[in-house]
Amino acid sequence: MAYLMLKFPGPKLHLLPVSLRPNKTTAASSSSSFTMWRLPAARSGGLGIAAISYVAVDYLRHLSPTWHRRLMPALWTALALVSVSRVPFYKHWSSEFRSVKAFVASMLFMLLTLLVEAACVRFVTAVVGLEWHIDTSPLPDTGQWFLLAQNEKLPQSVVEILRARIIGLHHFLMLFMILAFSVLFDSVKAPGLGLGARYMFTMAIGRILRSITFVTTIVPSARPWCATVRFGIPLYPHRWAQKYYVPYASDSDAIRQLIRKDMAFADTGKLIGDYRPDWGPMSFLIDFLRPTVTDGSWYNLLRTAGGGCNDLVYSGHVLVAVLTAMAWTEAYGGFSSGFIWLLVLHSAQREIRERNHYTVDCVVAIYVGILLWKVTGFLWSANDTSTGRRINVLEKIQNRLTQAAKDDNMDEVRELLREVELVSQENQKAPSKAMWLLGCGIVISAITIVLLALVLTSDG
Repeated sequence: MAYLMLKFPGPKLHLLPVSLRPNKTTAASSSSSFTMWRLPAARSGGLGIAAISYVAVDYLRHLSPTWHRRLMPALWTALALVSVSRVPFYKHWSSEFRSVKAFVASMLFMLLTLLVEAACVRFVTAVVGLEWHIDTSPLPDTGQWFLLAQNEKLPQSVVEILRARIIGLHHFLMLFMILAFSVLFDSVKAPGLGLGARYMFTMAIGRILRSITFVTTIVPSARPWCATVRFGIPLYPHRWAQKYYVPYASDSDAIRQLIRKDMAFADTGKLIGDYRPDWGPMSFLIDFLRPTVTDGSWYNLLRTAGGGCNDLVYSGHVLVAVLTAMAWTEAYGGFSSGFIWLLVLHSAQREIRERNHYTVDCVVAIYVGILLWKVTGFLWSANDTSTGRRINVLEKIQNRLTQAAKDDNMDEVRELLREVELVSQENQKAPSKAMWLLGCGIVISAITIVLLALVLTSDG
């Protein structure tokens, strides 16, 4: 016989006699009738091997396209079949179903933010006109200078590794999918849909903040030829820029007067207008998107916007990479998370090296991604919250537990403590047929989303 000390709100400590000997009826499932702590599952390293294998096999597209065409579909098929084969043995479908609403809401929110971002990308590219993109020089970037200097000092083999296109946007998305699906093997804390909801919600918040950031100040691209190649926009600036920017862009005296008067005083004459198609209720977008005769509908413009041709502060690619690394570090840890962070750094330096972004874009994306992930733990967290739930239940049954102890009713005490233990555990029963079918639907839907994401981001 042992005594259990419980502290409830109030001045008194209650000593309850509790037998810690195994219960015959539950000995097979528990070594005692009240188990407070559970050891974390051991990490076998298989998830890290899967991540490295995927990146290595996909890199064959640069080394041996023939082998890449053979091995990559086989790897995708193997990963999908292994995941589906675990569905009948998965014990956490109840928690997955509770996370469906958050997952769907996060996905819709992310799609909405991507649509807003696409409109902002088109606006900042088109508002200043094509001639501005051609004539405006890139900004000085000390990060680019540093990488060029290292090319002269480092061994050529190291430089070639830094230049290699080892990792891209679709790789980081796939690495996260591998992480999320690993809940089927109990490698990561369930629910996987909760982890996915946190990932997409955090990414959506990051995209909104990014759009607000780059749309407020237009920064010239590190690739001056980009707009000429990718965008069919008018040569001249929008009438807003004609009135408020062009007269004061390079004349220092005009800028001084503008600061003193705080009014747009220059005589611009008749402003040049734009082509205005009939977009019906969406015609308000014309001033922002500046369509041409050949562009078609507003949706077609946004669908083909892609990355902008002026610098977008901060880097969306690096943001996705950092969120993947943060999710991997919190959910799985181990040597593989260090490998993911190395890929993040490699991707960031390549963004700078290839002049897709300035160094400031990558630096800001790294700390924004880390901070955003830290504040969205309410959707999913790897931390064990069972202790807090047990305390809440103990507070609710305080009176019953105290009375049972006073009455020396040990069966009642054990039953109440068993309720405290079970309330924080998920249902470990074998899933019913209906739950199994719903689980298959979740896995198939998730795999479909994965394939769509890979296809839509395969060009970077």
